[in-house]
Amino acid sequence: MSIQVKSVYHQVGPLTSFPPGVGKEVRIGTHELAVFRMADGGVYALENRTPHRKGGPLAEAIVSGHYIYCPLRDLKIDVRDGRVQEPDTGQAQVYAVKIKDGCVHIEVPA
Repeated sequence: MSIQVKSVYHQVGPLTSFPPGVGKEVRIGTHELAVFRMADGGVYALENRTPHRKGGPLAEAIVSGHYIYCPLRDLKIDVRDGRVQEPDTGQAQVYAVKIKDGCVHIEVPA
């Protein structure tokens, strides 16, 4: 038997408050997220913690295309799926994002 975890979308602000190419830290309950609006207009949310043992803040990452670069170890992470690019390994937690009525909504477990 599988256990399903209920999740809920939370509004985190107007799209205009997320400038392209810059990470922004957002808190939803106990979840600390790094939200990125890319140059192509896509918005992505990841856990605000790098996927290595130092756990640095991803919101401070450098943005390039659909990738962010960890501020501590320079890991290259794809914002679309959270995967660290070779030769490094690891994965950051990714959260679903939708834009509704000009606002950013992020799905987190209830």
